[in-house]
Amino acid sequence: MNTACQYRARETRCTLLMRFAVLTLATLTCTTVHAGQAHVAVASNFAAPMKQLVTQFEQASGHTLTLSTGATGKFYAQIRHGAPFDVLLAADDETPARLLRVGDAVQSQTYAIGRLALWSERPGFVDGSDAVLRQNRFQRLAIANARLAPYGSAAVEVLTRLKLLDSVQGKFVIGENIAQTYQFVASGNAELGFVALSQVMQDGKLTGGSVWQVPAALHAPIRQDAALLKRGEHNAAARALLDYLNSPPAVAIIRSYGYER
Repeated sequence: MNTACQYRARETRCTLLMRFAVLTLATLTCTTVHAGQAHVAVASNFAAPMKQLVTQFEQASGHTLTLSTGATGKFYAQIRHGAPFDVLLAADDETPARLLRVGDAVQSQTYAIGRLALWSERPGFVDGSDAVLRQNRFQRLAIANARLAPYGSAAVEVLTRLKLLDSVQGKFVIGENIAQTYQFVASGNAELGFVALSQVMQDGKLTGGSVWQVPAALHAPIRQDAALLKRGEHNAAARALLDYLNSPPAVAIIRSYGYER
């Protein structure tokens, strides 16, 4: 091969290598752009299913999520004061609606309908009905703060409809949120308490103790809405999460914890 041919061959190889390098860089850049992060505020009652959902979501999408759990009422105040959340998974539908009205959210959707349960850590203490409440043979009844937690508000509504509120109100142990309410019962500081069914059920089975699944007719529906917050309006991970919550795999997990869809 003459010198001119050798030079052209080397030039061709260099050109091909440079093109390959550019394509590789472009591929890596696209991957980085499309894999995002989102900070999600999660109502305490949904903490357990959300952990399972996050694992599936991150594996399927490549996005990553940071979770904060707490009372919906407190999250509302924090968001109004500029807390860096992209999505709120509330324990009600009223809070996302309020955030939409004041411009701190851009859209909302229902992701679950919660169920209330009267639960005791002691097997047999609750017989699957409201009898333990009517007999009033307990010292403490745990309940979430009705001003901050929708499950607490639902519990008060149930006791009012059963005409038992006046007789048991003096025995209330008030949890800041439904997670703390559950801990009061699990630790034995209260013999029983109104908790989210999702906290004591997994894969359709009671995880321990004894329970009365409160009939949904005894309180207003606990419709739980997800809000895409203003901060997350252009966040690909935040939008992907809202889409994922409507997918069959996500719905199956949500239902396995006792929620309705």
